[in-house]
Amino acid sequence: MNVDDLILVSIDDHVVEPPDMFLRHVPEKYRDQAPIVVTDEKGVDQWMYQGRPQGVSGLNAVVSWPAEEWGRDPAGFAEMRPGVYDVHQRVRDMSRNGILASMCFPTFTGFSARHLNLHRDPVTCIMVSAYNDWHIDEWAGSYPGRFIPIALMPTWNPEEMIKEIRRVAAKGCRAVTMPELPHLEGLPSYHDMDYWGPVFQTLSDENVVMCLHIGTGFGALQLAPDGPIDNLIVLASQISSLCAQDLLWGPAMRTYPNLKFAFSEGGIGWIPFYLDRCDRHYTNQKWLRRDFGGKLPSDVFREHSLACYVTDKTSLKLRHEIGIDIIAWECDYPHSDCFWPDAPEQMLGELQAAGADDTDIEKISWQNSCRFFDWDPFANIKREDATVGALRASATDVDVSIRPRAEWAKLYDDKQFAAAK
Repeated sequence: MNVDDLILVSIDDHVVEPPDMFLRHVPEKYRDQAPIVVTDEKGVDQWMYQGRPQGVSGLNAVVSWPAEEWGRDPAGFAEMRPGVYDVHQRVRDMSRNGILASMCFPTFTGFSARHLNLHRDPVTCIMVSAYNDWHIDEWAGSYPGRFIPIALMPTWNPEEMIKEIRRVAAKGCRAVTMPELPHLEGLPSYHDMDYWGPVFQTLSDENVVMCLHIGTGFGALQLAPDGPIDNLIVLASQISSLCAQDLLWGPAMRTYPNLKFAFSEGGIGWIPFYLDRCDRHYTNQKWLRRDFGGKLPSDVFREHSLACYVTDKTSLKLRHEIGIDIIAWECDYPHSDCFWPDAPEQMLGELQAAGADDTDIEKISWQNSCRFFDWDPFANIKREDATVGALRASATDVDVSIRPRAEWAKLYDDKQFAAAK
């Protein structure tokens, strides 16, 4: 396959929410209670909600910075590439990178809205809905055919979760982001069907995918307190298997045949060992008498799951053993793991090195994601206009230069000054 003929759909990217995002979506009577951005003495833009800090604006939003400036420290809006928070510039960056469509996980709320959900009150339900309206109607809605929307949930209130799932599904949203290990957030675990059963049933009824992004379960890693940050970054993907264990061996996957789970940013390397171990355990430990309906645990897992990767050169050689239909690709823009603006070359080169033919490549690059999320990539954009080559041809003027964050800040200030004149 020629790189220009690729179609790329990324099911894990991130949006840094613009500071005015709530203004048009929170009812007027609650507007003074909405989260706001406050700039601290170091110039860091900090989100505040109910008088408490709730997450920073630009954690690891390092795209277009020199590598020596990368880090997990937060940035102000002025220091970031505009495509990080401006949807118009994001679409241009996507086109320059040859990416047709993107699913954008939240930033300041936490990947599963944990920062908002620390406040378990009716006002928070309003803010969760307002966030979803902004994301679905304004961010994704600004460019139909370029985004697969994903919604937050008030995870501490099952009744409100059910209402919100139905509401966002009616707006065309087929994905929600949820915690990997909810018991770490003081919620019932995914084994508790009195709590989660009605939610799982509603997700099934509405054909909405439950996305489980790494990082929401960091609390499961009791790492050495004096260890380097590398420990957390390298081992984060292992939490996906802990999450899968609760869903596969608990009631979720075995009880709800239409329930779907996307394991986000955890890669695919954990899957072959995990499934081999599950099947060996199931066939050997007969005294435990788990019921998988006459199937192997690996079969049930594949019926319910999709997993995405940025780069996984060794595991891609095992793509058929893992399950060619459950593997998807992600870019992870604007984080330090992402490839920009050469994602197509990186992605295609790795697959071809693993011996993938065009059929396998198309499944991984877009078909599996679009099928799983019930999203038609050509509903708004003709197929011939959706390829890497066509998208890049529409964005030849996009600046791809690397600039220090101070230089980005100066460009931002110059633009603000010019707009004020």
